[in-house]
Amino acid sequence: MNKALGSLAAVAAIALLGALLGAPAAIWIAYTGFAALLIGLSWRVVRWSLAPVPFRIPTVCGQEKSLPWIRASWLESPPNAAAAAARMAIEVLTFRSLFRGTRSRLEQGPRLIYREAKWLWLAALTFHWSLLVILVRHLRLFVEPAPKLAVALDRLDGFFQVSAPVFYWTDAVVLVALLYLLQRRFRDPQVRYISLFTDYFALFLLLAIAISGIWMRYVARTDAVAVKQFAIGLTTLAPVVPKSVGAWFYAHLALVSTLAGYLPFSKLVHMGGVFLSPTRNLANNNRSKRHVNPWNYPVKVHTYEEWEDEFRDKMEAAGLPVEKR
Repeated sequence: MNKALGSLAAVAAIALLGALLGAPAAIWIAYTGFAALLIGLSWRVVRWSLAPVPFRIPTVCGQEKSLPWIRASWLESPPNAAAAAARMAIEVLTFRSLFRGTRSRLEQGPRLIYREAKWLWLAALTFHWSLLVILVRHLRLFVEPAPKLAVALDRLDGFFQVSAPVFYWTDAVVLVALLYLLQRRFRDPQVRYISLFTDYFALFLLLAIAISGIWMRYVARTDAVAVKQFAIGLTTLAPVVPKSVGAWFYAHLALVSTLAGYLPFSKLVHMGGVFLSPTRNLANNNRSKRHVNPWNYPVKVHTYEEWEDEFRDKMEAAGLPVEKR
């Protein structure tokens, strides 16, 4: 509980600091956060790409391709790069491994019971897809004219227009999904035991961003034109301090900038790391292709023939058999 309260206090302090600093620091906060994002992600990708992978270590749960009369599972155990790409796409788009995951619990008896974790899969899937839609929708603020994809998603997201401004269903979905993931950490003793300060901090930070964004849109009614002028100014390196946007916008900006700068150095960076994981992006073709360690250096060997030539006299004197006389 102390970890959760500490992370909640840290997120509240970030939002309060952003609201208090206001317009004078808004530009520097935004540039600092996104510069840390770009530099940190680049550093991560370079470091991952240079990591040695001496063995084929794909995680598989199916029959590898071998003899023609043995039925192989090309998706569970991909024999080539195309099948590995297909498996990666299914994993990224549908969270297939999480869908098939189970959880164990020791109950009276004692009995070890396995149960499915479909609610966790559903919450994670809806959260990530809703967050992607929200990010694409926000491109309208940074690009003029707005990209067609952003406009199309905006119309699709606000299809059920029940209020003015238009209500986006992804706003509600991302909030519900985050609340479920948070209560799971509080409710489940096993998950609560292994949860760290950073786990709660990431959830509270995402919740604060979602709540402040929803508040600005539906309650505070922040001036969208001023926000877009500020966003376009940032992207064109000609920032203009926005006026009449209120403290909620500066708190939201501080939270988003913190998330951007924090992402490359946290568990959230799995969004990029999954594509460079050798357990996912490698084909399982150990039987059909011989893989040689690329940095093996030539080793001077001493063959049996050479060894016998060296010790033949002593072997014959001791009565040991030799191949050559």
